[in-house]
Amino acid sequence: MTDYVIPALLILSCALALHKKEDAYSLMLTGAADGLKLLLSLTPTLVILLTAVTMLRASGGIAALSHFLSPAFRFFGIPPETAMLVLIRPLSGSAALAVGAELMAQHGVDSLIGRTVAVMLGSTETTFYTIGVYFGAAGIQKTRYTIPAALIADLVGFIMASAAVRLLFS
Repeated sequence: MTDYVIPALLILSCALALHKKEDAYSLMLTGAADGLKLLLSLTPTLVILLTAVTMLRASGGIAALSHFLSPAFRFFGIPPETAMLVLIRPLSGSAALAVGAELMAQHGVDSLIGRTVAVMLGSTETTFYTIGVYFGAAGIQKTRYTIPAALIADLVGFIMASAAVRLLFS
């Protein structure tokens, strides 16, 4: 079914343009040019985010911060083993998936940690990536209350994920 979606959209676009008596090819070229302009404007943000995540992870900064913050995680009922995931998830979805896979391989997918990781990955967002991409695409420079509100929402997601897994599977 998915093999037919793109051709169907192209045919539908061309049919609509023909119905309106417009040049479908020039409209698609204009759309493609606008898409490339958007991609070029988002590239610096994505490069900075991916570089920062790679540097933090490779330098051991995330691991040191995880160890330092583990008492706070225990206080909130978050397993300290998931500290690396909690710290990396707001920055990078792919890095968070890698950390989640490592934790599941280490502790097992049916363990408390494995289930907590799965729920955390599904109930939180890559905050800085999302803000960088969407705010960058919209040309918004000042994030004001967005970042604190989003990080609080992520923290609540992590706490509630941990609590839900403990309640349902313990």
